Amino acid sequence: MIGFYDYTVILTYISFISAVAGIFSASTMNLRWAIFFLALSGLCDMFDGKIARTKKNRTEDEKSFGIQIDSLCDIVCFGVLPIVICFKLGMDRIWSMAILALYGLAGLIRLGYFNVMEAKRQAEEGGGA
Repeated sequence: MIGFYDYTVILTYISFISAVAGIFSASTMNLRWAIFFLALSGLCDMFDGKIARTKKNRTEDEKSFGIQIDSLCDIVCFGVLPIVICFKLGMDRIWSMAILALYGLAGLIRLGYFNVMEAKRQAEEGGGA
């Protein structure tokens, strides 16, 4: 199987599933549920790194995978889901959609930059989280 499925990434996976449920909820105008799922994703994101660091014998591949999957999850949870919620709340004019697109782009750039800097930090420090 492709990927890693131990307890170190479970919260990240739960966060992603929550974000998808939030996107579905927002799409059907169940905005209270969409916001609930956004908050649940945030709660999972708060603790996923702490839980991952409890496993002391993680391989470099596991560490790198965790960093990458967390960033991919974050762009869905805190980029796409808020954009869908805002769009469904009425940000459907061209100028407001441009603002939402710039918000998404800023999140994407920030997460890409974080990944590059984290990889550089780990290379300089010889690994470790």
